[in-house]
Amino acid sequence: MLDSTFPEVRSLDLFADMSDESYAKLMRGAYLQTFPPHVDLITEGEEADFLHVLVLGSVDLFSSWNNRETSVSIVKPVSTFILAATIRDARYLMSARTMEKSRIVMIPSQDVRAVFDLDAGFARAVVVELASCYRSVIKTTKNLKLRTALERLANYLLSRSKGLNGAQNFSLDLEKRQLASVLGMTPENLSRAFKALQAYGVTVSGENVELSDITELEKFAKPTTLIDDNQT
Repeated sequence: MLDSTFPEVRSLDLFADMSDESYAKLMRGAYLQTFPPHVDLITEGEEADFLHVLVLGSVDLFSSWNNRETSVSIVKPVSTFILAATIRDARYLMSARTMEKSRIVMIPSQDVRAVFDLDAGFARAVVVELASCYRSVIKTTKNLKLRTALERLANYLLSRSKGLNGAQNFSLDLEKRQLASVLGMTPENLSRAFKALQAYGVTVSGENVELSDITELEKFAKPTTLIDDNQT
């Protein structure tokens, strides 16, 4: 795999500051594969053989226990998963499956660890990414523990609107079943929550959402950068 063939991978913050020589070593054993939708990529509890870089599509990171399953995070391109297990040579704590047709670069974990020991720029970038992941986990935990289901949904809708430059009409970026899982709700609770938010100007028709009174919705949801800002 050549740098010029996959510039989107080279330009990721994780790889941007490493030397060309280190990048070449890292990618020497890597390969690109296209997967159809709903394919299991990794299984929690297995050894982390590869670092995955999602180039196109989307991936659901999920976990199962005692016949129950929940989505932990949705990965969008271009980004990596699951870095911590790769660096620690540990077992995956989550499973992953494609949500749609996806192109994924797979880098052998042993190569990632070898280059981590040799390239200071790459090592610093790994620390920064892991720190960002840690902060994201803390924010997610706060969102689940400090907010009601209704407040979580309201803040998700506000975040979605903000990501679309303040759009008041938009489509959900997840299926409702998937959204309920990410927000720590059942599909039935999600349906009831959407109905309850009608009092704050939220109208839902299928996958389409309209926020007719964002000010009132914000008063109810009370968004905060210490939970809702994914950039800090």
